[in-house]
Amino acid sequence: MWASFGWGTLAASTLVIGAVLALVFDISVRWIGMIMAFGAGVLISAVAFDLVEEATNTTSATWPIYVGMFAGCGVFFGGDWLIDRSGGGHRKDPTGAQKDGSALAIVLGSVLDGIPESMVIGLTIFEGGKVGAAYLIAVFISNLPESISSTSGLVLGGWKTSRILWMWIGIALISGLASLAGYGLFQHSSPSVVAFVLTFAAGAILTMLADTMMPEAYQHGGKLVGVVTTLGFATALLIHTLD
Repeated sequence: MWASFGWGTLAASTLVIGAVLALVFDISVRWIGMIMAFGAGVLISAVAFDLVEEATNTTSATWPIYVGMFAGCGVFFGGDWLIDRSGGGHRKDPTGAQKDGSALAIVLGSVLDGIPESMVIGLTIFEGGKVGAAYLIAVFISNLPESISSTSGLVLGGWKTSRILWMWIGIALISGLASLAGYGLFQHSSPSVVAFVLTFAAGAILTMLADTMMPEAYQHGGKLVGVVTTLGFATALLIHTLD
């Protein structure tokens, strides 16, 4: 069981790695937009092939798939709306907009972004199917641009280096706990419940991408982000087919 905590923490460790990269290197805003676009493409591919496809293969019933998808969308949308009103709406902005927001809301928003995908790791990593390794790698890759972008903005917003690093370390550990919860709560569940959990994460991730990650990527990266997003999608698809 505790191995699921390790896998979830490992997948989230790129949050810390990305923060270190952003602190050490001066990465331009345009490049950050490109990196975010690549991560968005990776997550779109993971949603399509490692979550929704797996859910449809898990159960013959269709209602858990659609109910889960819209439930995940609704929960993330509601949580993100509350966090925006509390001052965490610009948590991924690389230009320093975080200085006008609430530190607690920024942290909670970052946790909200990572929990759905982390719970799926715990649910699937020991099943031996394709979703395990391919999805784990997809989450590992996609966390990197999110951390780079947010850390760059936090630095410009006046956050201290130690505060930024401890925030990402804490979020990585929380992601590990979410993975542990996914393993403990759902590993013996019925196919319908498993399908619901998978598509719940899919709906939450898609909503996160549309609400926060992709708009930021386009704003700072320009029209070329469409090409880079496709590249990220193709990379994750290749990982999926090789798994």
